Amino acid sequence: MSTSSTPVADLDLRLVRYFLAVAEHRHFGRAAAALRVGQPSLSRQIRRLEQQVGTRLLDRTTQGTRLTEAGEVFCGQAQALLQSAAHAVASTRAIARPSHITIGYTTNLIVTPAVRQLRRRHPHTQVRTVHLHWDDPAAALLEGRVDMVVARLPFPTDRLQVTPLYDEPRVLVVSVDHRLASRKSVTLDDIADEPLPRMPDEAWNAFWRVDPRPDGSRAPDGPLVDKIEDKLELIAGNEAVSIAPAGVLASSLRPDLTAIPLTDVGPSQVVLATRSDEQSRLVDSFRELAERHLPTSGTATSTGRSSSAGTV
Repeated sequence: MSTSSTPVADLDLRLVRYFLAVAEHRHFGRAAAALRVGQPSLSRQIRRLEQQVGTRLLDRTTQGTRLTEAGEVFCGQAQALLQSAAHAVASTRAIARPSHITIGYTTNLIVTPAVRQLRRRHPHTQVRTVHLHWDDPAAALLEGRVDMVVARLPFPTDRLQVTPLYDEPRVLVVSVDHRLASRKSVTLDDIADEPLPRMPDEAWNAFWRVDPRPDGSRAPDGPLVDKIEDKLELIAGNEAVSIAPAGVLASSLRPDLTAIPLTDVGPSQVVLATRSDEQSRLVDSFRELAERHLPTSGTATSTGRSSSAGTV
């Protein structure tokens, strides 16, 4: 056997995922934030990958980070490598456990009615539910950690099949003593100078901060946060306001916060996502049940009559 196959045999797929994040963001700091790891740790992991591959893949410049010629070649194969690995895991699990399914869901989304019906329809199936971080749906699917996800757009949908379930109107969340707290409704003009917290995801920020605004102006920057609890604390302290989906349980909202209908922005969309190459009767069955039973009482509807919010 040729020794040239050794780096491939020893390749760490987690490091490949880290490399792809840096290649996408062209910046170690932004990639580290997206991966929720420290920048020094990310740099060490990339060096480990380069040692495994046997060549330098990335060059740092004053403008950020760029791929070397070898990095360009490796990047073209890395996505297919991760997809192939995820498919191998998912296919193996499907054969080894034909009556097992894992359903992911993100914060303040209720999947119970459809899950309950799935268990009734397939009584011998092991149905597991897993709560996912707000920015984890695509990775959880492609890495084979879940078989389907109920989540809010936006998130990356490459290599995924997305089924719309329902719309949620967007509302403004403020502290109970904020100047707008007593209003029946608000518009973007009312918060033109109000800072909104930022999350470490550009697409998410663009949608939930409405940035840029329809007139081309930029949303005022608030602090960069990763956890919803930190964002709630900023809002309660009148350090920021936040745009959120309306259709969540009223009990999810802190008593020192209130939500006001935001009238001049479109709704958010709750979807069911699966791998595009997924072939499973259980997945098809849950998709049908989700379209039929979600939303239910206590979740958002397309009418937009709910005025409570908890995902901010």
